[in-house]
Amino acid sequence: MKIAAIIPVKTFLNAKTRLELPSEKVEALCKIMLEEILQVLSISPKIEKIILITKEKKAIEIGKKFNTITIIDEKEESVNQAVSLADEYLLKNNFNASIVFPQDIPCVKTQDIDFMLKYQMHPNFAIIIPSRKFDGTNALARMPIDLMKTHYDDDSYRKHMTTAKEHTRNVAMVFVKRIMLDIDDKEDLKILLEQNEKPELVEKIKKILN
Repeated sequence: MKIAAIIPVKTFLNAKTRLELPSEKVEALCKIMLEEILQVLSISPKIEKIILITKEKKAIEIGKKFNTITIIDEKEESVNQAVSLADEYLLKNNFNASIVFPQDIPCVKTQDIDFMLKYQMHPNFAIIIPSRKFDGTNALARMPIDLMKTHYDDDSYRKHMTTAKEHTRNVAMVFVKRIMLDIDDKEDLKILLEQNEKPELVEKIKKILN
């Protein structure tokens, strides 16, 4: 089964406004988080290809190091539009399933992806991992690729659960602590800096913030 990871990436200067950090620190943080998730996905035996959807030049350069397929999202209208661009590519290239991840879940590890995909069900399925606050979706697996449309930026976790159940009986909600932590605000950042999962990553981020 061919599974692709989809990562929509906003222009760094337009991202993470709730962190209330200077633009240069936001950019540095975005670069580190993106590189971290790409590194994890690139060594996951479950993921055949990584699809990066962005118009951010620095993200494109980072993606080249991990052999990503980059689709330029000139309009940058929404996460949903970005995912639809990836869906088109994957359907044309005969992928069976996809997993949408945000770029800001730097704690993720390869075993988290393995654990998540233990819940895959044939011939069609949806797997949803919510955000820590249960107001977003931090991983969305779909088989087939076009099983359902996405509903990001609008209480997406609940909408994805509802929509998935309209299209298949095989829906799993999975809790994976490291995937559920996305870095959106100061509280998230504090939790990240206090975790012991990736000490090298934490030190890099502390240097950016100091």
